[in-house]
Amino acid sequence: SAIYELSCEAYKHLGKTSNYYWIDPDGSGTLGPLKVYCNMTEDKVWTTVYHDLQMQTSVGGNSVEKLSVLQLNYSATMDQISAITSSAEYCEQFISYSCKMSRLLNTPEGNPYTWWVGKANEKHYYWGGSGPGIQKCACGIERNCTDPKYYCNCDADYKQWRKDSGMLSYKEHLPVSQVVVGDLDRPGSEAKVSVGPVRCQGDRNYWNAASFVTSSSYLHFSTFQGETSADISFYFKTSATDGVFLENLGNTDFIKLELKSATEVSFSFDVGNGPVEIVVRSPNPLNDDQWHRVNAERNVKQASLQVDQLPLEVRKAPTEGHTRLELYSQLYVGAAGGQRGFLGCIRSLRMNGVTLDLEERAKVTPGVKPGCSGHCTSYGMYCANGGKCVEKYNGYSCDCSKTAYDGPFCIKDVGAFFEEGMWLRYNFHSLGTSVKDLVSRTLLSSADPEITAPDLSLNKEELSFSFSTTKFPCVLLYVSSYTPDFMAVLVNPSGNLQIRYNLGGTKEPYNIDIDHRNMANGQPHTVNVTRNGRDIVLQLDHYPPTSYSLPATSDVQFNSPKALFLGKVIEIGKIDQDIYKYNTPGFTGCLSRVQFNQIAPLKAALRPTNASSHVHIQGELVESNCGASPLTIPPMSAATDPWHLDSASADFPYNGQAIGDGVNRNSAIIGGVIAVVIFTILCTLVFLIRYMFRHKGTYHTNEAKGAESAESADAAIMNNDPNFTETIDESKKEWLI
Repeated sequence: SAIYELSCEAYKHLGKTSNYYWIDPDGSGTLGPLKVYCNMTEDKVWTTVYHDLQMQTSVGGNSVEKLSVLQLNYSATMDQISAITSSAEYCEQFISYSCKMSRLLNTPEGNPYTWWVGKANEKHYYWGGSGPGIQKCACGIERNCTDPKYYCNCDADYKQWRKDSGMLSYKEHLPVSQVVVGDLDRPGSEAKVSVGPVRCQGDRNYWNAASFVTSSSYLHFSTFQGETSADISFYFKTSATDGVFLENLGNTDFIKLELKSATEVSFSFDVGNGPVEIVVRSPNPLNDDQWHRVNAERNVKQASLQVDQLPLEVRKAPTEGHTRLELYSQLYVGAAGGQRGFLGCIRSLRMNGVTLDLEERAKVTPGVKPGCSGHCTSYGMYCANGGKCVEKYNGYSCDCSKTAYDGPFCIKDVGAFFEEGMWLRYNFHSLGTSVKDLVSRTLLSSADPEITAPDLSLNKEELSFSFSTTKFPCVLLYVSSYTPDFMAVLVNPSGNLQIRYNLGGTKEPYNIDIDHRNMANGQPHTVNVTRNGRDIVLQLDHYPPTSYSLPATSDVQFNSPKALFLGKVIEIGKIDQDIYKYNTPGFTGCLSRVQFNQIAPLKAALRPTNASSHVHIQGELVESNCGASPLTIPPMSAATDPWHLDSASADFPYNGQAIGDGVNRNSAIIGGVIAVVIFTILCTLVFLIRYMFRHKGTYHTNEAKGAESAESADAAIMNNDPNFTETIDESKKEWLI
């Protein structure tokens, strides 16, 4: 039976994050499993298959031959890739031709000099950004070619470097298996070719579903051809206690799968030796309106049935007797021959590796509806940290907008590096609107919407964030108000954490001091503060929560909150003396996943949302996960790591400038580290040289020649991209701070 999932989509619905996975697109069919990269983005799942052709492969330059053929070898067979592209909703592959006196498609009228070979060895004469049958490049379609007489930049035959590039997205033609380059035989002709990996998104088979509305409704398909081997798998979801999933009859032979009771699934068949039945009993009810997976297999040696992750039930076939399953009738999915049919949803029904198109058939069948609703009951638990599960026609997604996280499951911290003197202010009331701004009120609390914003007062707050720093004293976070009330989280002059509340009624602010724990040790620390009236609960890192209580005279209302500050407090009016002192030079370090009640100020600053108008930043905010607590965060995969500059996933709002500035940051520390490293290398070299001369042997090095030996496209980018080493330095440095 299948040990691998059928697609990246299936892995996402096991709650898996972006990574390399083995998938088996045709189940137990002949294709076998292949390794792909699954990129789980917020709303889509991308499957990526890599090949071995280097980016910017040079061709020509004093070449004698008329044609240069570039062959692409993939990490999968063409049949395996076809299985992925045919079940995908959309596929694309980037292709680029850089040229110097080397024409591409020879537009407007001539025969193309260069073409690419796709699936089934067909030649294609269109280029990236264009489509089948259109002999043009992207610039020809957008009408912005260097020379308007031609439909490709390269066809103008200039002596300077030009480029034609874009996405090939006609999935029936993908993947690119060869690029044949022609116009190279003149002196000075040169070209460079790049082809990206094949990326596909969506899995039509995985969500191909039908809802059976009445117990007499059924779908019928042509007779199941499973004489010597049958492999049937599907998902079902129901609140009914019994019903037939599917059945196919012969004269006496038959094969049938049914829900016998709320806790039993049965697989029965007869190949001429009398009926055989295998039953899986579940400890929990299966009619809980959640998705359950059924896998039934039968061959000449044995038959088996598995439901979800319950133990496999196996029955050996008799050594003598009939082995061929001979069926004649149509295959019925749902009620067959007057039996009680199945009520509920069936999806991703595969018979011997082929997905049956339940959706199309349901469109024309009374009593059966295409598609299914209600996926959140099964998958909602994967939306973490307060993310809300949102129903989609095919599947679900997690809405992270009310959280301080993002990513497909709301588990990726959104954080930033603060340089000295930098600060961020989040205004609870949007400037320029009346102070009765509704958004800010609903965000701040679930209090009575009739209260106008300046009159709004909180009698409870929930605050959580993580940080790392080596400089103290400093202000981590401060909440100001239109009254003298405030709340602050500080690192005091001895490097310890202090929570300070001033709600009125006391002479001095109320302080919670966490002594004997150095919080400015450069390690990430998490802080959770919850106040409900007089009671305050503080949890630090993974220590048990501790409870505190405001003094009896203290007011319990935080009156008219105005703004939240990170890194520094810039507020008009009187300010607490200590906080004024801690304010200079300001916080240096990392803050991550800051959340105050329903507000996520850092995320509002780094991700454009409707709350972004509330944010004001002084200085350059550089996104970074350096403040993320490593105990709760798995190591970032290349696809989600902001410092991994893979063009496919680099969608972070920093520019080169920000990284450049960052490289000078704390250069003294880095200088020291580099000096030590160089000294160590020199010592090692001296030792090696002495060792070599003592042995008087030869000394070979098998050194990797940069990108040529890179294992994957990602590795090649790292080797070739000069910025990459800088950014790696950058993220390392933030851990060293």
